Amino acid sequence: MASSVDELSIEYEEGGQVLVKELDKVVLSKGAWSTVLFRYREWDRAKQEYGPEKYTIRRYQKRGGTYQQKSRFNISSREQARAIVAALQQWLAEEDAD
Repeated sequence: MASSVDELSIEYEEGGQVLVKELDKVVLSKGAWSTVLFRYREWDRAKQEYGPEKYTIRRYQKRGGTYQQKSRFNISSREQARAIVAALQQWLAEEDAD
């Protein structure tokens, strides 16, 4: 297990094949509770290639010196990712206007 938030990863390998390939990550918050946004691809066994990019937000709690995943939210599509970004931009613009 990771003892530092920078060591956290969702990359997963089985039988020498990387099934979840981490492409990038952004640490959104650090501390006893940390939040990380990951960009990744999953191996499609039928097609023998990696599928489209996916995104997930994961929350970790540090206990006993190591981080343990406590929750996650998988963004199901590029369209959903764009909708989340658009909503946040709108809310932030409204707040900035106040």
